[in-house]
Amino acid sequence: MNGVSAVFPAGIQLISPDADAAMAARQEMRELLHAHHLPEVTETDWPGMGPIHMRAYGLPPVLLQTWAPQHDTLKLRERLPVTADGEATALAREILAAMLVSPQGFQFTSVAALASHIRVRQHIAQAAKKTALAFKTEAAERPSCYWRDGGDEHGFILQPGRCLVEALIAATQPDASGRLYDFSCYRATEYVILLGIALELKAHHPGLLNDLQQLNENHAVRSGQFHEVYLVEYGSMAQPLPAHYYVPGDRLWFRNPDERSSDVMGYEGSWVIYMGGGLFSNFWQRDQPYTLESKAIEIYHWRDGAHTNAQGQWQMDENVVEAHVRQTCADPQAKAKVLKRMLRLRDPQGVYAEGGCIDSTREYPRCVSPQHCELVLPTYAALT
Repeated sequence: MNGVSAVFPAGIQLISPDADAAMAARQEMRELLHAHHLPEVTETDWPGMGPIHMRAYGLPPVLLQTWAPQHDTLKLRERLPVTADGEATALAREILAAMLVSPQGFQFTSVAALASHIRVRQHIAQAAKKTALAFKTEAAERPSCYWRDGGDEHGFILQPGRCLVEALIAATQPDASGRLYDFSCYRATEYVILLGIALELKAHHPGLLNDLQQLNENHAVRSGQFHEVYLVEYGSMAQPLPAHYYVPGDRLWFRNPDERSSDVMGYEGSWVIYMGGGLFSNFWQRDQPYTLESKAIEIYHWRDGAHTNAQGQWQMDENVVEAHVRQTCADPQAKAKVLKRMLRLRDPQGVYAEGGCIDSTREYPRCVSPQHCELVLPTYAALT
């Protein structure tokens, strides 16, 4: 049920099986909002669902216009009222507020499931902030004390008996491992998301964590299967999300709209995690996270760094890209021209016309709370 509905009212939607459960959920929701200093919300009951009760929560129009005009959440954290909360609590509050202003509703079957979802997003955003990797499109490596290479069929799998949480941290966070490991940006987002899920399971759903542990000792869920197993996609080409709407913990793709430079392996686009506060992950230089504008400008100038080597293979010269980025950022007119071109909705797959780098969709993790768990893990025979 933890999906996105464009038919019902937007914001956060709580689905209850009967009137008594709906009343209890309403009180729990009010307590959750109060705990995050977000007491002013609208409540809308959705009729015509038989015994099922649905209540949608959103921000009043005045607050929506003040905090997230036109569903722009990039400055939401700084627009929320100041409190004495620490960074972690402020992040959770931003997540909840961003979901309340969603133009497409997030559905949950209980407040406990919503609270779990917020924690998972919080873990993902925090892990993305700590992640630093070596960018290699044709190579991959993991700390051998935690991982072993199961070949193309199985991917990197856990060494028997090693803790999944510790293994994911060792592979992605140099503060723990003391070194950088080779990743593509796509695979890196998978590890960060899986870590966020595993941290929630460790604290609140240990039985499912054990199942997840066993799965990763036998097989790595990757690429399209990772998307199908762990994630929910919201938005569409027909009903795109606003270009400035993001919730901390979202995974998203910025497309390279230049057909020539998109032939360079690893530069077809860029997968990132939205970390909140207007910042997107930069796994290669974590102390320099991207803003929406800086990411768009960098991708635009990939066209200037693309070239072929002596063997006729496409390559990217990052030094050339950085030089062009600096030049553009120093020229307000040039910067405005690039952003006008890039901050548009992307073209459909295979089309390179007038579209920009903005995707119509985002992705977020499936609900894993014991009260309502949507995560169904695949099964594989044990690898010998």
